[in-house]
Amino acid sequence: MKRLFKKHEHHWPTHKIVISALWGVVFLVVSLFINYLAGTYATLHAGNSVSDIILDRLPTYDVDGIFIYGIAAFFVFVAILVAYRPKRLPFILKSLSLFIAMRSFFIILTHIGPAPTQIPLDMYARIMNTFTFTGDLFFSAHTGFPFLMALIFWEKSHLRNLFLCLSVFFGIVVLLGHLHYSIDVFSAFFITYGIFHIAARLFKKDFDLLRMA
Repeated sequence: MKRLFKKHEHHWPTHKIVISALWGVVFLVVSLFINYLAGTYATLHAGNSVSDIILDRLPTYDVDGIFIYGIAAFFVFVAILVAYRPKRLPFILKSLSLFIAMRSFFIILTHIGPAPTQIPLDMYARIMNTFTFTGDLFFSAHTGFPFLMALIFWEKSHLRNLFLCLSVFFGIVVLLGHLHYSIDVFSAFFITYGIFHIAARLFKKDFDLLRMA
């Protein structure tokens, strides 16, 4: 047990890391509140649906279980990665907060209604309505979250490849369920790439700490 502790001793959080992680939690709570306000606004002002070159040719599939439990499993896996190397926590929390805040800004700009062929999520409404809304389409968080993790863990090829595959997988899932328009999915990669680089500059110390973890 002592050998195991010494082996991972340099991974345990210091006082500064704990403080930085607490700020990350504050940022996350604030970003979720902003997301709630933005999602509510976008849903209230949602307009008509639009045609989509992919959705118009793609049958609707029942993917609600994967849509909800799949992304939940993804976050559990990220939590395990953080638990194994606590020094990763501050940057991951802050970059996720920035992602949510930036996405909140995007979803209030244009008010397009959901596709009429979208699968119903009635049985999961209580869970989903806490975080998502029918009007918060642009851009796809299901696609962007895993891609953000791929960029964060880019130097670790096994994690990078896993998260890239998950990003593509969830992008396909939301299209199969007509839960997002194709522009929501494809734009997520480009916007998330920009968010990551902004976070890496804004939270440089946390990012450097993560790279050493």
